[in-house]
Formats: sequence, structure tokens, C-alpha cells
Amino acid sequence: MSERVQTTVRADEPISPQGPPDDRLPDLDAEARERRGAALAQIRTFGDPVLKSRASEITTFDLELKREAERMTAIMRDAIGVGLAATQLGVMHRLVVFAAGPDATATAIANPEVDWTSEELAIAEEGCLSLPGVLVEVERPLYARVRGSDVRGEALTVEASGLEARVLLHEIDHLDGVLMLDRSARDQRKAALRALREGSTYSPSSDGSEQGASRAED
Repeated sequence: MSERVQTTVRADEPISPQGPPDDRLPDLDAEARERRGAALAQIRTFGDPVLKSRASEITTFDLELKREAERMTAIMRDAIGVGLAATQLGVMHRLVVFAAGPDATATAIANPEVDWTSEELAIAEEGCLSLPGVLVEVERPLYARVRGSDVRGEALTVEASGLEARVLLHEIDHLDGVLMLDRSARDQRKAALRALREGSTYSPSSDGSEQGASRAED
């Protein structure tokens, strides 16, 4: 049996305590909050059918693709996320961008394919810019190798570990119409779906185990 490592990182969501949107990022100034709001307004959210649809392969590598990757990166940064898939913006082809940390260099990968994953697994709470206000625990490989192309069509391989591996696998899932909820435990999925319907928040670790467990079991 592979080792299970408990972690607390999140994919394509700010690394911050769970809570109402205005309380998650208290250090943002008014301008940054305005940019974040504008970025989030462009991201498709739960219930939009594009989030459950598989994206098509990219066959044309041109200036338009480069500009799209730059736009996705800007939206990801302004939204204070660490990854974004084209499908989250309603663009149905296989392009992702990621930057696993505020100081990381953003990378765009076209037609990403998971070439290898480790047997060593990690369980972590994940959030998603398309599923606002909810976190669920997801088990993923701790290490991954992803192959694809850069925006010029040149071959690109990324060897990733930890948060970066989680982000990449999360974004590739988006391209296949798979959400983090699809990989979560049934009780957490039910609680997260209820929160999404009600416009509230959910985290398996919120307010101590008692309240979190009670919400997850309903």
C-alpha cells in the first residue's frame, strides 16, 4: 500500500483560511479586490455545462494562442489562484496555466498529458475558482510528470511535486470535465454541493471537527 501524506495545500484557490469571500484575503487593498472581482466574474462557476465537458486538442499554435495564455495568466493572478484551465473561461480547448505560489513563474501547457504519477499519495484540501466558497479533501499523487507543448508548439515536460503536481492534475481534470468534487468523499461532496446551492461555504476542517463533521453528514 502506498504511503498517504496529510497536507493542507489547495489547488487553484488562495492558500488562506476558509471563510466568507471578504474575510479570506483581509490584506488586499481596494484596487486588488476590484481586480479580483473582475477576474472572478470571467470564470465559469458550478452548474455551467462547460465544466463537465471535455476540451478539444489544440492544433494551431499562433499569436492568438500566446495571447490567450497571457490573458489566462493575468486572470489567474488577479483572482489570486495558482492554476486555471481554458474551460473555466468557456474556451473548449486543452490549455492550462499554473504558478504554484505567489513568486512562481507562470507556465502555460497546451495539450497536457499525464505521463507518470508516483505511487506515493497525498491528501489535501482543494479549492477551485469555479466552485467558490467550498473546500474538499482530495487524494492525489505526490509527484507527477506532465508532457505537452508550449504556446509555440515546442515539446514541454514538467516534473512536478507537492502543490505543483496537485495543481497540474487539478487543471488537467478540468480539461476532461472532472471536478474536484468527483474525487472527494461522498459525505464531503454532499456537503459541498449543498453549500454551492445555498451560496454558503464549506470546509471539512471548518470550526473544528464537530461542526465540519455534522455538515458533512447531512
